[in-house]
Amino acid sequence: MPETILGPEAFERLRELRARHPEQLASVYAQRRRRETLAGDGRLFIVAADHPARGALAVGSNPTAMADRYDLLERMAIALSRPGVDGVLGTPDIIDDLAALGLLDDKIVVGSMNRGGLRGAAFEMDDRYTGYDVASMVSAGLDFAKTLIRVNLADPATSPTLMATADAVNQAAAARLPIMLEPFMSRWVDGRIVNDLSTDAVILSVAIAAGLGASSAYTWMKLPVVPDMERVMQATTMPTLLLGGDSGADPDETFAAWEDALALPGVRGLTVGRTLLYPPDGDVAAAVDIAAGLVHSQLLSTTTKETH
Repeated sequence: MPETILGPEAFERLRELRARHPEQLASVYAQRRRRETLAGDGRLFIVAADHPARGALAVGSNPTAMADRYDLLERMAIALSRPGVDGVLGTPDIIDDLAALGLLDDKIVVGSMNRGGLRGAAFEMDDRYTGYDVASMVSAGLDFAKTLIRVNLADPATSPTLMATADAVNQAAAARLPIMLEPFMSRWVDGRIVNDLSTDAVILSVAIAAGLGASSAYTWMKLPVVPDMERVMQATTMPTLLLGGDSGADPDETFAAWEDALALPGVRGLTVGRTLLYPPDGDVAAAVDIAAGLVHSQLLSTTTKETH
């Protein structure tokens, strides 16, 4: 990465707060400057960093890319400093770090409820939630909730996950807290869980997830970009953010696929993590700027026309 934003002094203050003054975090959240509206132009660009808590540290061919927390926070700081980045998605450890570092003012903060089924574990399909709950997000003044729902029709652990998600949707609706559901049809293959990214499977996952809970008033979708994305978006009326993932594809191809999908009715923006935080050339700011331009291009072009 070309330049740093935080530096050793900021990290020393963070460590000191965590060790000696943890009670100050509550004040930090209480004093955080929040947005008046969720999305001013109707679009959202969220940078995600909830991967480490799922035991997912790899990016591309590097199995421990996200293991260095200080490096990750620096990359997050760079991303959050760029125009067009609306907010961040993370588990409590990440969000607490960013709050203590003073990086969350005027940002949409999305709390990851996380999943307990760690990659490669014998209990991988036991996806009970292990991060935020609705009450803790409301208490901290977070703006959005996020869940991941893997539906495995051959594994009985799926049923309690669906029940827990329905309960989370109910609680979020009661609190008027938007909640994004990230569903997948999943299956066991050679001892590991694989998500089915075929168009029909994604459509099926959307149908199942959309029906969870007693109210869908505050439900959003977080969906992967797959072939024939038009059919996917015809399967739901819910506002949808596109999932970036770590595809390993050529960045230009990835950006082109996002651009096409962002033009579809119902798509409201992007939620991307590793692809932008760990780009092949190491230039986080440049990668984030390209993605921000794709999400907010309509607003930017309108602003340009009005100026002239």
